[in-house]
Amino acid sequence: MSWYPAAVPSQAGKRYLVTGANAGIGFFTAARLAGAGAHVVLVGRSPERLEAAMAAIRGARPEASVEPLVIDVASLDSVRAGTARLLHRPPFDGVVANAGMVHTPSTRLESPDGNELVLATNVLGHFALLAQLLGHLAPGARIVTLGSLSSRLSTFRIDDLQQLERGYDSWRAYAQSKIATQVFAFELDRRLRAVDASISSIVAHPGYSTGGRTPRVPGVNEPSTAKRFRDALQAAWAQGKHRGAEVPLHALTATGVEGGQFWGPRWTTKGEPVLHTPTRTSTDAAIGARFWAFAEDATGTTFTVGA
Repeated sequence: MSWYPAAVPSQAGKRYLVTGANAGIGFFTAARLAGAGAHVVLVGRSPERLEAAMAAIRGARPEASVEPLVIDVASLDSVRAGTARLLHRPPFDGVVANAGMVHTPSTRLESPDGNELVLATNVLGHFALLAQLLGHLAPGARIVTLGSLSSRLSTFRIDDLQQLERGYDSWRAYAQSKIATQVFAFELDRRLRAVDASISSIVAHPGYSTGGRTPRVPGVNEPSTAKRFRDALQAAWAQGKHRGAEVPLHALTATGVEGGQFWGPRWTTKGEPVLHTPTRTSTDAAIGARFWAFAEDATGTTFTVGA
């Protein structure tokens, strides 16, 4: 199939979990891992869309070993119930924390737990998931978190992450949630290093990856002719989501990748994976510690690394 670019190194015998695996970058990441021989747990909130994603993967790779796991990352009850189902299974060699809300609501909405919905979906759900799953990762496992170029385009109001005191803005809600995502991932790596854990946390941003530049996959990616035309006008700086998936795949499977690194496309918005320099806010240890305390309170979760 044309949506399988260059081969990923053999992943035979390895197990991965990919959130938001029913569409977009998450789908192509999961598909490529399964095509390389890994067993992949596809996480998403829609059973029907997960089934469509698995059918597409098996249609291209009949031998692929994939299974669905229904989790709505915006709901802490769903995260905890879904993750608990994994704890009696063999450990994972890696997690791709990809699920997220890109098209944010025009007005402020709340998750079932009372957190601002974009923040809950893009980072707090993964915080709770990894708090529960960290002890179930194999030695040498990698946690790859999807960052964003928006982290360079917005300030970070750590005292107003719930978008309450200063009013709601859909763009700021998205940008702040992605900055918080990176803050969390880099802080997680610092804490893993502090206890000499062999597990590492890496951030990967996919550049500017659009559905209209992505191959058609029935039930997964079916952009309209109009969208393909609009996205084709951006070809000089945009790439398909199958290409954006190259970055998290590299961070997860390539040799020489280390915890605390920030990977992205060579030309910022598109291109092969190369090391990038994250924003100072994302890697600030004091901000990381403040966000960790905030996330523990917002999720009612104690996330102790190395316990």
